[in-house]
Amino acid sequence: MHVDWKHIAIALAILPVAALLFAWIGFFNVGASSGHWKITDWFLHFAMRSAVRTYALSVDVPEKLPHHTLQPAAGHFARGCAICHGAPGEPRSPAVLRMLPQPPALAERVGEWNDAELFRIVKHGIRFTGMPAWPSQARDDEVWAMVAFLRDLPAMDERTYRDLAYGDPADPALHPVDFGQSLAECVRCHAADGLGRSAATPILAGQSEAYLIQSLRAYAEGRRQSGVMALPATAVDAALLRDLAQHFAALPSRKPDRIHHDPALMRRGEEVARIGIPAAKVPACLGCHGGRERNPLYPRIAGQPAEYIAVQLDLFRHGKRGGTEFSHLMTDAAKGLSDTDIAALAAYFSTLRQAPATGAP
Repeated sequence: MHVDWKHIAIALAILPVAALLFAWIGFFNVGASSGHWKITDWFLHFAMRSAVRTYALSVDVPEKLPHHTLQPAAGHFARGCAICHGAPGEPRSPAVLRMLPQPPALAERVGEWNDAELFRIVKHGIRFTGMPAWPSQARDDEVWAMVAFLRDLPAMDERTYRDLAYGDPADPALHPVDFGQSLAECVRCHAADGLGRSAATPILAGQSEAYLIQSLRAYAEGRRQSGVMALPATAVDAALLRDLAQHFAALPSRKPDRIHHDPALMRRGEEVARIGIPAAKVPACLGCHGGRERNPLYPRIAGQPAEYIAVQLDLFRHGKRGGTEFSHLMTDAAKGLSDTDIAALAAYFSTLRQAPATGAP
């Protein structure tokens, strides 16, 4: 059989022009009401699943999912995800059910993916589906928090979900317009007393107003990376950020819960806090964070949850936390910390009620 390569070449050259003409005339129906052809739907899902499976091969899955982060993950899910995917007691709306492709009810579908694949989908989203990427590509810790939440979602009842996502107040307004609604947006994660509702959430009660307002503005303006904080910080009227900072700064702090850490770890943490690690160019933590006379733009870390402290130190170590006036000092200071040093400092500071002055006790 003779193959006329000249005719094939001409046909291949004409094909894109014909496709462009077909699109320009407007014969291709882009309406979502009619759905895809079955072959088109199969191919798109086949391509998506194949891509997720392949790219997930490079994901470093933690030994244990961070289930202590379920509360802030649920809060983010309620604001950013449930509107399309539904939630326990919150079915998808008829409008969402007419989307093309239709966002799945995640409680029914998460079992189809392994942890690495869920991480890939949550972090990078999926093109041509309306599924966005995570708001901050620098915060893998938040993405893993969402993976942990999704793993628990299929067995979660309405009461458990609503407690995690909203807490005691009524549902926060999607677009807060006054101080009360803005405060409701904050307390569903930070609690009405400012002490936080999970070990992944910082204690705001008793922090300095200067530090809180600077941090809130950094989140709202995108200078400090956080997919969880980005949504509420931008939803709140910028004029109310100072009022929120004043509110939480005025709340009383509390004595940390009695938590027993490894004594050797505690001794190492106190050593680094008081004298630093000169060989690694790590200064004494208490030089900036100790005593009552510290710079008001330096946060109070005494009594913060150990899990929260450890994550923040790791973010500083990798240059992924910043946006405020003195954050570069912490980025430089944290570069010389090992994993053990971070665990030790987190354990030590989490047990302190008030940070002592630097130097020997």
